[in-house]
Amino acid sequence: MSISAPKMTIKRHMPWPLRALILVVVIAVGGAMAMWAYDLGRNNFSGLNPDGMRDHVEALSEQVKKLNAERDQFSTTANAAESQLNIERSAQAQLAGQIKTLEAENAKLKEDLSFFQSLLPTNVGADGVTIQRLKAEIVAPNQVRYQLLAIQGEKGRQFVGNLQFSVTVLQGGKSVIINFPEQNATDLARYKLAFKYYQRVDGVLTLPEGATIKAIQARVLERGQMRAQQSVNL
Repeated sequence: MSISAPKMTIKRHMPWPLRALILVVVIAVGGAMAMWAYDLGRNNFSGLNPDGMRDHVEALSEQVKKLNAERDQFSTTANAAESQLNIERSAQAQLAGQIKTLEAENAKLKEDLSFFQSLLPTNVGADGVTIQRLKAEIVAPNQVRYQLLAIQGEKGRQFVGNLQFSVTVLQGGKSVIINFPEQNATDLARYKLAFKYYQRVDGVLTLPEGATIKAIQARVLERGQMRAQQSVNL
């Protein structure tokens, strides 16, 4: 029989000055690594320093302002050109309208001139008034357009009178004469005549539905007395 002795663990205690020295070394190494990392980053991104960035931004801003100014100038020029083009188009349209009006007036003057050139002293009636070249044209089944020139040969006299029309139509198989202006007509002004030398007259007469127009007669009246007349068949 033997007696077993218990196992013993021996711990070595590190003196505190040594511990302090090790801690200082670790802190120094960590600080050195941090400084190295900072220097590395600064060296790698030295192109992004604030002054350089500010200069770059200002340069870009100036370039943007310049481009915006050029854009505005081009836009203004384009708008001015478009406005000028619109003005020219409007002027051309007005000029074309004036030309058409002048051509129409010129045609009427030529026609009047031909009327006067064809006049002979015997064309004017005893009372000094005549109807020249009555024209009539059917423009619709129940409408006829008329045109005439009333002329007086008596010099220095102002003629005042009115027109009357008699239209011969076939209606219901019978020949019927319809007079214009009708009784109680509200458009009497269109039949008035007032001129010293001549007066051109034109207009449209509307007849009842179903009437077939055959002829038209125009008369010039002065104080209810007939001074001239002319007829035309259709």
